[in-house]
Amino acid sequence: MSPRLFALDQGFPQPIVQSLSEYLEDEVALRPIAAIDPRLTENMDDWQILLALHHHAEPWDGLITTDSGMLALPRELAVVLQTKLSLVVVLESGHDPVKATGILLAQISGICKRNVPNRGQIWALRTVEKRPEDPWDQLHALAERRGVERAELWEDARLSAEQLAHDPLA
Repeated sequence: MSPRLFALDQGFPQPIVQSLSEYLEDEVALRPIAAIDPRLTENMDDWQILLALHHHAEPWDGLITTDSGMLALPRELAVVLQTKLSLVVVLESGHDPVKATGILLAQISGICKRNVPNRGQIWALRTVEKRPEDPWDQLHALAERRGVERAELWEDARLSAEQLAHDPLA
């Protein structure tokens, strides 16, 4: 199967995307809208960008954006349905283009596998910020999986005072 073809809005830093493109080339081509046609960046409504992709000579799968407002615009949603393009929206990135790019890159492979051509789809991408985990909790869970007491696992795995004091690079 040929790689998917998605247009990227201006919310994604091109140096990052370009530096990773060789790792994605079997699955997806991500092209900034300015590289498709500079007019796409000039006072054009989002629905017009989708419509331009629909009429473009290349077979676009859809548009990737950080503009979550598109999900609340009836015209944009209608154009997604009519053009049968996919709209990928990176949510909750907090105006952080690096975070948005990371969220996209973490999920683009799954999108490419599950995206259905010629069927309008919306992919709303999220991430959850996690609190740190307590290493003691992890050690306890590992001990339970191994069927031993946590204290026993700790004693077997911990470094002696001499080992802890020795710098392996010294």
